[in-house]
Amino acid sequence: MTQHEHVRVAVIGSGFGGLGAAVRLRREGITDFVVLERADSVGGTWRDNSYPGCACDVPSHLYSFSFAPNPEWPRTFSGQEHIRAYLEHVADTFGLRPHIRLNHEVTLMRWDREELYWRIETANGATFTADVVISATGPLSDPKTPDIPGLEGFPGRIFHSARWDHDYDLTGKRVAMVGTGASAIQIVPAIQPEVGRMTLFQRTPPWVMPRMDRRISGAERWLHRTLPITGTARRGLLWGIRELQVSAFTKHPNELGLVEKIARSNVARAIKDPVLRAKLTPSYRIGCKRILLSSTYYPALARPNVDVVTFGLAEVRGSTVVASDGTEAEVDAIIFGTGFHVTDMPIAERVVGAEGTTLAEAWKDGMRALRGATTDGFPNWMTIIGPNTGLGNSSMILMIESQLNYMADYLRQLNVLGGRVALDARRSAVDVWNRRVQQRMKRTVWNTGGCDSWYLDANGRNTTVWPGTTTEFRKVTRAVDLGEYEVVRARERSAGAGAAVGAVAAGAPGVAAASGAFGGSAVSAMAGSAGKKAAG
Repeated sequence: MTQHEHVRVAVIGSGFGGLGAAVRLRREGITDFVVLERADSVGGTWRDNSYPGCACDVPSHLYSFSFAPNPEWPRTFSGQEHIRAYLEHVADTFGLRPHIRLNHEVTLMRWDREELYWRIETANGATFTADVVISATGPLSDPKTPDIPGLEGFPGRIFHSARWDHDYDLTGKRVAMVGTGASAIQIVPAIQPEVGRMTLFQRTPPWVMPRMDRRISGAERWLHRTLPITGTARRGLLWGIRELQVSAFTKHPNELGLVEKIARSNVARAIKDPVLRAKLTPSYRIGCKRILLSSTYYPALARPNVDVVTFGLAEVRGSTVVASDGTEAEVDAIIFGTGFHVTDMPIAERVVGAEGTTLAEAWKDGMRALRGATTDGFPNWMTIIGPNTGLGNSSMILMIESQLNYMADYLRQLNVLGGRVALDARRSAVDVWNRRVQQRMKRTVWNTGGCDSWYLDANGRNTTVWPGTTTEFRKVTRAVDLGEYEVVRARERSAGAGAAVGAVAAGAPGVAAASGAFGGSAVSAMAGSAGKKAAG
């Protein structure tokens, strides 16, 4: 029998964003919600990415919720297994298990214009309706594998870094590693000692800084456990240092010259062969692509069983892999470290809005969302880690918590408005927000650094990264401005007739479009007052 359930809020995904949303809902007194997870356990990207050497490149005490500090982090940069265990602990500590529905992959979310709620279908046949949907699937959830001619005929083993085949023994095997991103630089040194030969396909070399990782002593853990304020201070210091670095990325890329010198020294220390060193030295400004951290990557590439090919994989002929320059290698396994669908998230194809169009169709010219959260035409639908909320130098948990503040106030506004009601972002407000973000993006290192990164979409627009500080983002997501939304209500049912839907402007038309999008209210107090009267 088909299971059906109606809830106030449906959260999609159980990574940091989804579990954080669940905790915040409970703290707001909302217990009528579910967390729909497609896998058989929580953890998001830290569940999916279990490849050898997987670890975080943000310090542990900063890469954790402010409301759930962990004094027991074993290392300054903790590994995947510790981060996943932390998320399991959060689920237990905050009583989230009763709300979580595992093995519930969402296949369709469709807005019902008459009932003013979302109809949700899952792969296992269960269906839900929800007044509000919080999509927390994250940008690093769906692996991206290039379409390589001949790949389907490869007789060996093929897998992506985010879908690691733990049953396949790499000992003595000839391995092709495709890609040199954040995953690859951790995988290469982890498996290099055991493979017979490795061929690394590198289209563009990354800038790699030394990884200042160490074991956190028992004394430090005791101190943080006994005096929690010391852990808070440590987190604050880590945050402050990164906050001071932001202007170099967003306003003054030339200030990154010293960082670039450190990175050049890092490769020079490990790579003595001038030819190989030239292959591994980028020609673009540091910071244009994500700066990677490793003290073992370069030494691994210098080992005699590793070949670096400075061209992408172009073709597969049987067990032979061929680079775009014609270089060939016989391999037993192909490992793709080629990233994820970040600017073309598959979940967008499963969301159908008020006009019957999918979110993917609405975003065909590029992702766009008001304050990184809501999109016009998709009432009561909000995303965590949405467009232009990514970071290039700090912890995404800071951005997630800011978006949770916005989510909480969004739900409060719905409660104040009362009745069967929805908020739909004004197109003018979304346009203004997006235009100002893109204007600020022009002078950032991500747009001026001379590289082609995964931050950019198919049109060359940076729809991924936030061009400011986390403090600034916290400020602009502190509260919902009703002037940026239309209030949609279901009119009372007349005898024998269905429910009609009306839209009432929450503020004076055009006010949001004419106001500032960064800092301060985007609508005057007078307009806000008028909106409340109109909504009532």
